[in-house]
Amino acid sequence: MSIIYHIVPAVDWVCYENEPVYEAASLQTEGFIHLSTKEQVDKTLNRYYQNVPDLLLLHVDTDKLTHELKYEPSTNDELFPHVYGPLNKEAIVTIQRLN
Repeated sequence: MSIIYHIVPAVDWVCYENEPVYEAASLQTEGFIHLSTKEQVDKTLNRYYQNVPDLLLLHVDTDKLTHELKYEPSTNDELFPHVYGPLNKEAIVTIQRLN
């Protein structure tokens, strides 16, 4: 089992609590859902979520994903995981409250 992570404001997660899948806004705007490796989570939080309250960290088992997972370079050429489709809830093994 390999785990990757998705950061989501709790207010956004509530909309999908009773749905079989989760769709981040980036799925519509960029065609994929942004995720991070364990080593990338803190950098992602500091860069994009410093002033966002009530965050959740979804722990995602890559073996259970039903859509394509690609590791692609970001602006600094660091490879980040992207899921090309809705995130099926069976792949979410833990939901951790961050703040």
